[in-house]
Amino acid sequence: MPVTKFNTPEKYKYQNGFGSYHESEAIAGALPIGANSPQKPPYGLYAEKLSGTAFTAPRHENQQTWLYRILPSAAHSPFQAREQSSYNTNPEGDKMHQIPNQLRWDPFDLDESVDWVHSLKLVAGAGDPTLKNGLGILIFAAGSSMAKNEAFYSSDGDFLIVLQHGVLDIQTELGHILVRPNEICIIPRGIRYRVELPAGPVRGYILELYQGHFQLPELGPIGSNCLANARDFQAPVAHFEEAPAGEYTIISKFNGHLFAASQTHTPYDVVAWHGLYYPYKYDLGRFNTMGSISFDHPDPSIFTVLSAPSDHVGTAIADFVIFPPRWLVGEDTFRPPWYHRNTMSEFMGLIGGEYDAKTGGGFQPAGASLHNIMSAHGPDAGTHEKASNAELKPTKVGEGNWGLKQCKKVQEDYNESWTPLQPHFKLPEGVKRVSNLVEGVDESPAGLDIGKSINGNGASGEVNQGALPHYT
Repeated sequence: MPVTKFNTPEKYKYQNGFGSYHESEAIAGALPIGANSPQKPPYGLYAEKLSGTAFTAPRHENQQTWLYRILPSAAHSPFQAREQSSYNTNPEGDKMHQIPNQLRWDPFDLDESVDWVHSLKLVAGAGDPTLKNGLGILIFAAGSSMAKNEAFYSSDGDFLIVLQHGVLDIQTELGHILVRPNEICIIPRGIRYRVELPAGPVRGYILELYQGHFQLPELGPIGSNCLANARDFQAPVAHFEEAPAGEYTIISKFNGHLFAASQTHTPYDVVAWHGLYYPYKYDLGRFNTMGSISFDHPDPSIFTVLSAPSDHVGTAIADFVIFPPRWLVGEDTFRPPWYHRNTMSEFMGLIGGEYDAKTGGGFQPAGASLHNIMSAHGPDAGTHEKASNAELKPTKVGEGNWGLKQCKKVQEDYNESWTPLQPHFKLPEGVKRVSNLVEGVDESPAGLDIGKSINGNGASGEVNQGALPHYT
């Protein structure tokens, strides 16, 4: 299957690979050699460790990244509660009401009056972010970019962002990521970022994972390749800014509520980094679909892109599954998904086109459905009648369609320990920045609308920026 063709050309460089140990520097020599925290890091930078797992987690599970930044992220004022959010309550202030009914939503409206942070709405979930178990399902519909002096992060969980409409230009601490329809983006818990909307309003879905992190599913008898391949995941390259002094706002999503702190330096000052804990993106057009070539419809787990395993082997906290364009050839087979009840709740969003298990326009792009645990569901009546009597010739289905499957002991002045920190960063004469932009891409707003092939084959051109050498 060819990679997705995008109307918006790629403009950033990336490092390829899922779960790979990456390193990047925006200035040659910014990464310390042979040490993580030398007495004096290069260029007067501060060393800061970002941990995504416990320090004592087994080596194969341990995720951490070392950042080398102009000022540490601890240098900000105390967080203060902000406006009431809709991340975990309804307007009346009650906790979300959960029912066993099958549910379906009409397309969610675009809201051009809000930015990314204030567009996030929790519509479903299970578990508790304070206990770090379970997940939340959010929808977003934003019409304006975040302010230049803002950064947002979630303390509650990892964001798996599925874009349905528009383009997201995300500036993270570790570098830039451009997200277009048919691409997904994962931003791990705690990583700070801001979202720009270069092509106007955006809309989509988010799976927020409160527990653990996403992994590639085991392939078992499939072998060593197919489904989502590790090499097709892309991580940002280092990029930093030296913004003038001024007030910056750090917005935290903490237990479903918003808090804000201020600081007098940019949060996007990471000059170099190395580690396993970073944001990344994936083009769903690169998913290598598997299926039956004899008879019977396989379990939908065959379409799993990413999985979040639980402590019980074989049972996931969440699976992210897609139903991409694919051929159906099964003989004497009811080809749409069969009717079923199962132990996993299924939330589905439609990016575009028609879902092959539903007819009549009831399930529309930008809409959603929820089939809770043991709630019976399957094809609607029209689909059942059609599929039961169809000529069983090879058929291509799912084109243009992507689915989403779900104490009074506090020291009040503690934050003041870090506010006096001062930058010591100095760039020696003659040392140049390493560009994070793809050569030849027009950065102007008009340039973003050009359906331009960078690699000459009609697909988007992502450039692999690997680790820089330290030969002296």
